[in-house]
Amino acid sequence: MEFQTKIHDEFELKETCINSSEIKKPWTSNLVYAFVGILFGITFVKAEIVSWFRIQEMFRFDSFHMYGVIGTAVMVGVISVFIIKKYKVKTKDGEQIVFTPKTFNKGQVIGGLMFGLGWAITGACPGPLFAQVGSGFTVVIVTFLSAVAGTWVYGYFKEKLPH
Repeated sequence: MEFQTKIHDEFELKETCINSSEIKKPWTSNLVYAFVGILFGITFVKAEIVSWFRIQEMFRFDSFHMYGVIGTAVMVGVISVFIIKKYKVKTKDGEQIVFTPKTFNKGQVIGGLMFGLGWAITGACPGPLFAQVGSGFTVVIVTFLSAVAGTWVYGYFKEKLPH
């Protein structure tokens, strides 16, 4: 019985920490991610995804612009996952890419509503948030610090929350 509990606990841990790699890399390998992130931010700015007015248009159903961007991202994701699964694509370091099934939790609905409400009020979600700060929208620093604080609070209480 103790063995089954241990396996169950390890499965729960793996379910929430599935993006860890066994390969140790030097810190300089993160420079590639920083470069890609900067390009991603530039793309957000050029596509007007960081525009508070574009986000408000979306939530008021006044414009298709953001729905087109989100729809395109979803389709790219669906096609990418299909290709990864069909051809058993590995990471550039040769690691197997594994998709684990997710279990539904009512907290996801509550969290999604909170996320959407915050997005509608502030005009920023985590992706564009960094691009907004980088573009010089200093008022977004309040939203950025709130996002950091929210992430910290979740990390602090994670073990006590239902998953």
